[in-house]
Amino acid sequence: MSPFAPRRSASVAALGEARLIAAIGRWLGGTVPPSPAGIGDDCAVLPVARGRRLITVDPVVYGRHFDAKVPPAAVGAKLLKRNLSDIAAMGGKPEAAVVSLLLDRKVSRAWLEAFHRGLAACARQYRVRIVGGDVAEAPGVLAATLTLVGSAGKRVLTRRGARAGDAIYVTGALGGSLDSGHHHAFAPRLAEGAWLAGRDEVRAMMDVSDGLLKDLGALIPSRARAELAIDALPLRFGASKEAALSEGEDYELLFALGGRADAGAFERAWRRRFPQTLLSRIGRFEAAGRGSAGTLSWGPYFGYDLIRTRDLHGYEHLR
Repeated sequence: MSPFAPRRSASVAALGEARLIAAIGRWLGGTVPPSPAGIGDDCAVLPVARGRRLITVDPVVYGRHFDAKVPPAAVGAKLLKRNLSDIAAMGGKPEAAVVSLLLDRKVSRAWLEAFHRGLAACARQYRVRIVGGDVAEAPGVLAATLTLVGSAGKRVLTRRGARAGDAIYVTGALGGSLDSGHHHAFAPRLAEGAWLAGRDEVRAMMDVSDGLLKDLGALIPSRARAELAIDALPLRFGASKEAALSEGEDYELLFALGGRADAGAFERAWRRRFPQTLLSRIGRFEAAGRGSAGTLSWGPYFGYDLIRTRDLHGYEHLR
């Protein structure tokens, strides 16, 4: 469905800002609490939180994160789920969100209604309140940015904390996200992230959104390198190894398990708790000599033959 209307009467220009915001409130329905806790004032008023807060922000941009082939309701859900994946990567619980829209005046009202209804359905599923936002005109642009606030559990897992000797794990499958539709149809790993944060043997974690090769670099400990088993990569149906390494938008969890942990017992506990979620051990962190720290190594590991992938990299904005 094209997000742009062929006639002015079917576009947001026929509504104007005030009527559009009122319509958005109707489209979002019960996910919006009454003002001042929700839409309708200069700020949303949230209760004081106990413990640590988590906050993250991600956009969806037409032509970059979606196109006319993606249903507008799925675009709205993707906007929230991209942020939910960040909360999951730190073992947290989502709470409230604000949404900012940048719209060409030709954007279709029907498209925007379906977008918000998809966002609302996702928000209800994950118990997120939409508490406010903003609308601005931007010629030639269709983009939405969502800022999500969450609460941390007893333990916050960050990208730092891995050590040489730790095993590298990833949930789910990798590669082919765009061709398969996974980039908008994925389920954020909130339950899995909270469970992993409760396991002392898990040292560091992040989500895979820009490609495994790029994202793994953020987990590599100082004076260490990452050694991956290329044949151990869990491939999404039809995806190549190169795609699994570099394409991104997988929204899976990547984490380090302590080298002294009982990996077998950990994996059995995982299967009992999440029998439908694949878990794969794909490598480990090794102590590195001078000049090789922070790098990826492609040598024999777990009995697999590895390939060098110097020409592959994940997604990087502005590159």
